[in-house]
Amino acid sequence: MSDIKLFSLSADAASELPGTAAALERDLQNQIEAHMLGFLGVHFLASEYGTGKTHKGRIDSLGLDENGCPVIIEYKRSKNENVINQGLFYLDWLLDHQAEFKWLVMEKLGKDQAESIEWSGTRLICIASDFNRFDEHAVQQINRNIELMRYRYFGKDLLLLELINAHSATQSVSTTPPVQAELPPKTRSNDKSQADRLAEAPQSLKNLYDEICQFTEQLGDEVQRKELKLYTAFKRIKNFASFLIVHGNNDPRLVIYLKLPGVEAENYPNARNVTEIGHWGTGDFELVIRDPSDLDVAQELITKSYERS
Repeated sequence: MSDIKLFSLSADAASELPGTAAALERDLQNQIEAHMLGFLGVHFLASEYGTGKTHKGRIDSLGLDENGCPVIIEYKRSKNENVINQGLFYLDWLLDHQAEFKWLVMEKLGKDQAESIEWSGTRLICIASDFNRFDEHAVQQINRNIELMRYRYFGKDLLLLELINAHSATQSVSTTPPVQAELPPKTRSNDKSQADRLAEAPQSLKNLYDEICQFTEQLGDEVQRKELKLYTAFKRIKNFASFLIVHGNNDPRLVIYLKLPGVEAENYPNARNVTEIGHWGTGDFELVIRDPSDLDVAQELITKSYERS
């Protein structure tokens, strides 16, 4: 079981709140699905999604995360259940039925979201009251994006979600679906990828990017770095920072988006509130850094976003 303890404090006493598992795992699933974006940074798409007569499966929860990556969520109903293998079975099905998933995203979230799915970041999240050491070891041996998340209830009003293990795939998955129904046509995007922009950036900007990425990765053991098509994301359970390389108009710069209130940008130079402004990356607080003199402020704000996430 988790060694996390929660206490209720009064003037002269500290009372431990006992942690419990859900009476019914379906109750937990219903709660996660009802508040999936707040809990996990994932847009809810479907519950108990059927995988057809041939595959004969039902995905517990299906979603699209804040970075546009497909997400499968499976809930572990007993300690002996091999939920990881089951989830991998569904991951393979999903990657083999990309057109079907795109149609689902278009129906629920719109055409723009459906056309910008990040297939290389497809994830499996396993949620359980506990995992054993064999589960944690198995995740490290599998070349898939898998996260193990432990939950505990404390009283009637408190739910703890604890990321205990996360593993990222070292190779991209195939993004070419089998021949199936296509979405309505869309003009091909001419946006350069983050990798292309980084390759073309001046060395000074590359150095700045490498230094701020290294700082962010070292904030905690649970920090995950996700290289996406258009930006680099750093997350715990949810994103807390997104980095974007820009070097057009003879103005090389690193643009950072943070999960901080946009109104707080008024207190910092080179920052602005982008709550109502469309942009790549996630977060309402935009910060621009151009040279090493900007790093101290950037590190302060990235740390603040990390601690609040």
